[in-house]
Amino acid sequence: CLILLLALLAAAGLCRRFLDPASIFHLLDHPNHRSLHQQAIPRSGGVAILLAVVLSLAVAIVAGVLSLQWLLLWLLAGVLVLSMVGLVDDYGHVSPLVRFATHFLVAGLLLLAGLGVAGLQLPGYYLALPRWVGLVLEIGFIVWMITLYNLMDGMDGFAGGMSVIGFATLSLLGLWGGQADFALVCGATAAAAGGFLIWNFPPAKIFMGDAGAPVLGYLAAALSLWGTKLALFPLWVALLIFSPFIVDASYTLLLRMLRGKKVWQAHREHVYQQLVQLGWGHKRTVLLAYGLMLGCAVSAGCLIQASAIVQWLGLVAWLIIYVFIILGAGLLVKKRHSNQGAA
Repeated sequence: CLILLLALLAAAGLCRRFLDPASIFHLLDHPNHRSLHQQAIPRSGGVAILLAVVLSLAVAIVAGVLSLQWLLLWLLAGVLVLSMVGLVDDYGHVSPLVRFATHFLVAGLLLLAGLGVAGLQLPGYYLALPRWVGLVLEIGFIVWMITLYNLMDGMDGFAGGMSVIGFATLSLLGLWGGQADFALVCGATAAAAGGFLIWNFPPAKIFMGDAGAPVLGYLAAALSLWGTKLALFPLWVALLIFSPFIVDASYTLLLRMLRGKKVWQAHREHVYQQLVQLGWGHKRTVLLAYGLMLGCAVSAGCLIQASAIVQWLGLVAWLIIYVFIILGAGLLVKKRHSNQGAA
């Protein structure tokens, strides 16, 4: 508990420090026509999260409550690489090609850490995979989780709240499974995100930035694969926990591809962005998202011990819920456009 408290206080304190214009990490995010914010806001919260996680884990290792293992070292190496590239991007500009190359590089580091995918554990069935198929799926999963976190970090309190709920859920699953190291790493990440969220909850005083969002996406993928390797849960459980991010980003990206738009460009077409533009506001939209995230987390924890048929029914139920959310948001947008046209 003290390690988690340290992560939370360190992240909150660093965020407070980075609000000072005299700080070297006082990097401003100036609004443009795709932004949801109206004034320049510091975007160095991701640095605070990173430093808080590393500090708390280092203290845990020195105190003997966390074992230093190769998997953890490889994982932290990926965190360092992503954060450095993101920080350079925050200060200036990094091309999409370089960013994606970095994503594939850190995915390779997780392969070296031994987090390969040999098969998929589905409800009531295990699907063995050829080695090359597992390799492609793992790299694709890691790269996509990094990318989607970056895509979804566009509303006050959104990515921070998803991180708190998602990593805290993984930590609880680790505790229930008797894996203290896994639980501590997940818990420290959730706590650091919580310290950041104190300053990021609407109206946000600081943003996560490119030094933070990709790192959290990478950690979400890495810890999901680690938990699967430890047999704490099948991968679909982790996907359900983080599904509010995964579904929105995947649906929006697919829709933009079908419309022939440049998928790597920033935009305001995500479901959550549409709700904000419809007048819901940041706070109302993010509170609704928190409810959805908590629902996914609780149902994922309950479904682990359920029968295969109940697990399938649970997954189908969530699929139906997401279809209704997407269709409902689309209908609201069309209604708004119709009203504007009539006016």
